[in-house]
Amino acid sequence: MAISTVQAIKLAIVSVTGLSKDALHIYVGLMVFFAAMRIFRRQGHRFMPLLAVFIVACCGEVLDMRDDLHSLGYWRWDASLHDVINTLFWPFVIALLMRKGWLFKPQP
Repeated sequence: MAISTVQAIKLAIVSVTGLSKDALHIYVGLMVFFAAMRIFRRQGHRFMPLLAVFIVACCGEVLDMRDDLHSLGYWRWDASLHDVINTLFWPFVIALLMRKGWLFKPQP
């Protein structure tokens, strides 16, 4: 069974970094969140940075779904849900803490 280019790239990143796939989802989520905060020049409690993380996570899972359907014949939706939650968890927590004013208090 041949693996797709996307899966080969993911495995190469895992091999080079020595991190698990779960850890990589967390790092990608945080990188996208902070980049989106910078791009949109808004605070983390705004909607757009979290939406950007969600879109990136879903795009990755669409690629995984396609590979699952091609190689396994079915979609491992529980694994995809797990990955989306891993990717969104810390950006959501940071946005919530910022919204409550417990993190990065606004400057006067």
